[in-house]
Amino acid sequence: MCGIIGILGSHEVAPVILDALRRLEYRGYDSAGIATIHEGRLELRRATGKLMNLSDVLVCEPLRGKAGIGHTRWATHGAPSVENAHPHRSGRVAVVHNGIIENFRELREELSAAGCRFASETDTEVIVHLTDRHLGMGLGPVEAARATLACLKGAFALAFLFEGEGDLLIAARHGSPLAIGHGEGEMYLGSDAIALAPMTNRLTYLEEGDWAVLTRQGVTIHDSQGSPVQRAITVIDVENARIDKAGHRHFMAKEMAEQPSVIKAVIDHYVAEETEEPAMPLGVDFATADRVVMVACGTAFHACQVAKYWFEQLARIPVEIDIASEFRYRDPVLGEGDIVIVVSQSGETADTLAALRHVAGRVARTLAVVNVPTSSIAREADVVIPMHAGPEIGVASTKAFTAQLLVLLLLALKCGRDRDRMEPGHCARLLSDIRSIPGFMSQILDREADYERIAEVLGECDDVLFLGRGVMFPMALEAALKLKEISYIHAEAYAAGELKHGPIALIDKGLPVVVLAPRDGLFEKTVSNMQEVMARHGPVVLLTDAEGAAGAGAVSHCVVLPEVPEVVAPFAYAVPAQMLAYHAALARGTDVDQPRNLAKSVTVE
Repeated sequence: MCGIIGILGSHEVAPVILDALRRLEYRGYDSAGIATIHEGRLELRRATGKLMNLSDVLVCEPLRGKAGIGHTRWATHGAPSVENAHPHRSGRVAVVHNGIIENFRELREELSAAGCRFASETDTEVIVHLTDRHLGMGLGPVEAARATLACLKGAFALAFLFEGEGDLLIAARHGSPLAIGHGEGEMYLGSDAIALAPMTNRLTYLEEGDWAVLTRQGVTIHDSQGSPVQRAITVIDVENARIDKAGHRHFMAKEMAEQPSVIKAVIDHYVAEETEEPAMPLGVDFATADRVVMVACGTAFHACQVAKYWFEQLARIPVEIDIASEFRYRDPVLGEGDIVIVVSQSGETADTLAALRHVAGRVARTLAVVNVPTSSIAREADVVIPMHAGPEIGVASTKAFTAQLLVLLLLALKCGRDRDRMEPGHCARLLSDIRSIPGFMSQILDREADYERIAEVLGECDDVLFLGRGVMFPMALEAALKLKEISYIHAEAYAAGELKHGPIALIDKGLPVVVLAPRDGLFEKTVSNMQEVMARHGPVVLLTDAEGAAGAGAVSHCVVLPEVPEVVAPFAYAVPAQMLAYHAALARGTDVDQPRNLAKSVTVE
C-alpha cells in the first residue's frame, strides 16, 4: 500500500526520492510528500493526488539537502489532504509511516492533554509528537525513537528524520515490510526492492520487530529486545526490478501480453522435458498429508478456488479454502497432518501473513506460493514456491494470477503422484497439456478486436452478471472482480446452477450476462441456464469453443476460443476475462493501472 523511501546520499536527494516514489506508484496512493535536511534544517513538501502535483510543488518551492525521506500515502485515517499527507512533522522530527497505529486514540488524548496540537486526522501524527516530546526530555534521536516505538501498538514501517542530523535515519518494522539498501558512501531505505533497484542491488530485509540506525557508513540493526543483530545482505536481480511499459499503453496491457512467456518460464523452471512429473522444491511432499488448506485474498483466493478442483480430482485429497482475513478469527480446526498453502503475489499481504503465523507449528508443513521470494511470507513459510511472474505493476492482477494457477496445478500433480493417485503416464499426459498453454494463450490474446467490441457494450452498463459451472465458477468470480476493479462497473458472479435461487430476479434486457462455458461435461446444463436468461430478454455474452458455439443457440455475443484440454481450460478463459475488463475500463475512461481506492499490496488489515 503506502510507499516509503529514505536516502542518506552524496547528491541532492529530492529528485531521487521523487523518482523512487514513481516506482512505488503501483502500490496505490492518494497523496505524497518529501522531507529533507539542508544545512541542519528540516523542511517538507506535500501534495494530494498524483506525483505530478508534488513535482509541481517542488518546482515552485525546491527542497535542498542530501538526506531525506519520502512517502506515497493510501488513506486510512483521514481523507486525502495536504494536512493528512506524509511526512508528518513536530518540532525537530519528521516521520513517514506505513501501517496502522491501533492505540493512536489513547496516545492522542494523552498528548493533547499535555498540550500537543494536532494538525491532521491521521494515526501517524502521534508518532512525531511522541518523538519530539522525548527529545524535549533530553533524549537523543536514537533513544527518543526507541522510546516512541515502545509506546506503539499495531502494524508499522517507519522512517525517522531529525533536524540537525544530516547523517542519520532511523527505521523500524513491525508488521509492514521494510528493506535497507547498501551503497558506496550512501544508504537507502525502501518499502520494496523495486523502489531501490536503480540505486543498489544489495538489500537487507528487516525482520519482524527490528529497528535500525542508518548512517552513510552503514547500518546497525537491533531486534525487538534491543539487542544488536546481523541480518543478511541479499543481492537482487536488478533486471527483474525494471519497470517499463515496453511500448504498451498501460502496465496491465503489457502484463496481459506477457502471460505466454511467463507461463513458459514457470514450465521451464518446474517441468523438465525428460521427466514425467513436476520438479517442486525440496520439502514439498504430500504423501502423508491428511488435508490441504489454502488461504489467500482477492485474486489469489480465486486461484485457490480453482486449485481445489484440481487437488480433489487429481489427488483425491480433501481441500479447504479460506479468505485470509476471516481464517484465524473463526478459530479453524487444524490437524497435525494438514498442509497449509498460502498464496500471495507480493508475499506481504497482511491478512495472509497473519494466517501463516496462526498455523505455524500447528500443521505438518506450510507452503508459500509467492512472486517475491525475499518477502515476509516467503521467509516465514516452511517451503517457498516462487511464481516467476516478474514484477507486476498493474493493480489488477493478470500474469500473477495465471502464474499462481500454474504453480497450484503443478502442486496438485505432485500431490497426486506423492499419494499414488496418478499413474506416471497420466501425469505425463497432463504435463503435455500444460506445455500447450503458452501457444493457445497467444492465440487468445490476438482476438483483441472481439474483446474491444463487446467491452464497448459492457462499458455502457451499470451492472454485469457472470456465470460458470465447475472450475469456471471461480473463473467467473475472477472475471467479475477484474471488471469491478478497473472499470467500476458493479459485477457479480454465480455458479450457473444458482441462477434460479435468486439472481434470476435481476434479469432484464439491461443486464448483460457473461457466461464462461467450454464444451465440457457441464456444458448442456450451462446452456439451460443461458436459455433461462434469454427467455427473460437478458443479453448473453458467451465465451466458449467452436463446438460450444455451435450448440449454444442465438446469443447476443460470442467469443470462440481454441478447444483446449479440460484441465488447462482456466488458462484459456482467464485471458478474455482480463481483456473484457481492460477494454471496458478504456471505454469508460478510468485509470487502468491505478484504479481508485485500491492498492497493489495490502499490508494492513
